[in-house]
Amino acid sequence: MATDPSEYDKAMPIVAAHLTKVERAVSRTRSSHAGQPYATVRQALLEALRQEDAQRVVPQVVDEFARRISEEAEQLPF
Repeated sequence: MATDPSEYDKAMPIVAAHLTKVERAVSRTRSSHAGQPYATVRQALLEALRQEDAQRVVPQVVDEFARRISEEAEQLPF
């Protein structure tokens, strides 16, 4: 099934805007919750995504972001 290339061009700004919102939510959560327990980080990330109006993120992606943020402090050399 072929897709009209113009559909891609129309969708890309929407996708880019959504990814920017997700990035802001992840960054904000990382700044405030790095190294905290996974459940706490995940809840904070879900709230940040809600505040950014970016709730449409695959649950496994949210889980992975939360896991990485939770484990971040353990990787710091000091």
